[in-house]
Amino acid sequence: MNMLGPDDVKLLDFLKRHPELRRRFEALADIIADGDLARADEAERRVIEEVRRLGGEVLHGWAERRIERTGEQTAEVPETRRAGKKNSAGTPPSARSR
Repeated sequence: MNMLGPDDVKLLDFLKRHPELRRRFEALADIIADGDLARADEAERRVIEEVRRLGGEVLHGWAERRIERTGEQTAEVPETRRAGKKNSAGTPPSARSR
């Protein structure tokens, strides 16, 4: 009987919510299972490529969630102005005294 522990369930739930990361982990698992890779340097190249993609997707997801959280926090504080283009051209230079 194959019983999943709480950590297994937590990981599976996470991967269901993040299919892009699941695809990366599956690609890494495929490299391990691929018996056709006769040379270690080819396996290493593929692993490095997949880990770079995984890292990029992790950072992208982190940034999206960070932006989302920051927006939620900004919305909670009414006097906070959202980032954006300023309407003012700035303060004009003052005339010099002679």
